[in-house]
Amino acid sequence: MEDSFAYAKDKWDKSHATPYFKVGDLVCVSTTNFNQIKGCKMLKDTFAGPFFIKALHGEIAVELELSEELSNKHPTFPVSSIKPYKSTDAEKFPLRNKSLQVIPPIESSGIKKITKVVKERKLRTNQVREYLVRYSDPTCEDEWLTEKDIPKLINFSKGSNTLEITILQSHIIF
Repeated sequence: MEDSFAYAKDKWDKSHATPYFKVGDLVCVSTTNFNQIKGCKMLKDTFAGPFFIKALHGEIAVELELSEELSNKHPTFPVSSIKPYKSTDAEKFPLRNKSLQVIPPIESSGIKKITKVVKERKLRTNQVREYLVRYSDPTCEDEWLTEKDIPKLINFSKGSNTLEITILQSHIIF
């Protein structure tokens, strides 16, 4: 029995080196117990950082200088949940240093062309009607316009409990 314990200990010690940290080292913190990080848990990073070590609490805990995003977390973490930070080598990964090119947005003219009236709603106890209009320009979002905003653009004809809206003149100048 003692031989099997010794064998298991030797195997563990070969693959698990005890990390020794110093004040000022850069480390990353495991995010497995971080609940306040927004978004899907599957897509969040497994480690956050790098952070500087501010103080050591024996060999089992480390106090870190956290960023503003994690300022509400307690700054002391166990050694088991941190790992040393390794920066990437620029020669091995040359594409990581290149900045992403920002594609400028498409400038749209001041004229918006209405292609479709999507919905109708009544506000303030049926005193004001608004219409959700869709524009032909894909950069313009759908928006709610009142009857006053589009007086000559739409022809309204009420039939049997249905509202037919026809676009007469489809240009709005802002």
